[in-house]
Amino acid sequence: MKQLTLLAVCMILLSLGVRPAIADQQGSLRWVGCGISKKAYMVALAEAYEKKTGTKIDLEGGGATRGIREVAASTADIGGSCRRRIFRADDERGVTQVPVAWDALVVIVNKSNPVQNITLDDLRRVYLGQVSNWRELGGADAPIKLFARKGKISGVGRTTRKLLFSDYDQEFVASEMFDSTGPLEQAVTGEPNAIGISGISSAKKRDVKILELDGKYPSYENVQSGNYLLYRPLYLVYNEASPNAEQIKDFIQFADSEEGRDVIRNNGTVPYLEGLNLMKNKLDESRQARRESGLR
Repeated sequence: MKQLTLLAVCMILLSLGVRPAIADQQGSLRWVGCGISKKAYMVALAEAYEKKTGTKIDLEGGGATRGIREVAASTADIGGSCRRRIFRADDERGVTQVPVAWDALVVIVNKSNPVQNITLDDLRRVYLGQVSNWRELGGADAPIKLFARKGKISGVGRTTRKLLFSDYDQEFVASEMFDSTGPLEQAVTGEPNAIGISGISSAKKRDVKILELDGKYPSYENVQSGNYLLYRPLYLVYNEASPNAEQIKDFIQFADSEEGRDVIRNNGTVPYLEGLNLMKNKLDESRQARRESGLR
């Protein structure tokens, strides 16, 4: 009877499209998450890990929220996230996030746009609809078309709100909203008056122009030193309750090893432990936020 009941439950789960996050007999793990993390380091890191251990890591995109929530629900082994989990969200409980790299959020425009630099203040004003013509930024007399991510909990959308406005609920005055970053980047390539924000690891592989921000280009050195102002950690996400927890932890340890950091660095992404200034800045920000909220 118990076997029949278990079989029935499995059939129901399969009919609902729910897949257990259990490594198959060939020793594979399933990674789901942020497309920027995937491009920044995961493709190369998964290949290096498979070559070293024989364990294959199957990669799927879908965004930071999907990465966190599928790991929490035990339908994925590992998640990739470019934001912290939302502590009040029940479907994001029970996960552990391990920072492995740093990503710059970059301002992208069409290759034909003559503008080279934008100030942080002007960028805020664009998102608020207070600057609406490229002429105001030194460009052509043409309307600015702001492309932004849908929703307020996507990795790029949530981090943009935090870094630009310190307000996760800030509304954007956008010309068009996109479900994910890839289509947004692609749309910028075809719209001469477009502007948007993406992760540098993804944007640099597109035919777009990346603007300087306050006179600083998001080079590897400027991101690592903290001279470039918009940056965030990239996380690997796992669930301690996973039946594959030990195998998952082994991969995360590989990502944080000297060999793993070499792979991340060789892909033009700053390994987490090599951004000491960035870690200090984040700690300072956390302390300041706690003081402002009355916490000690």
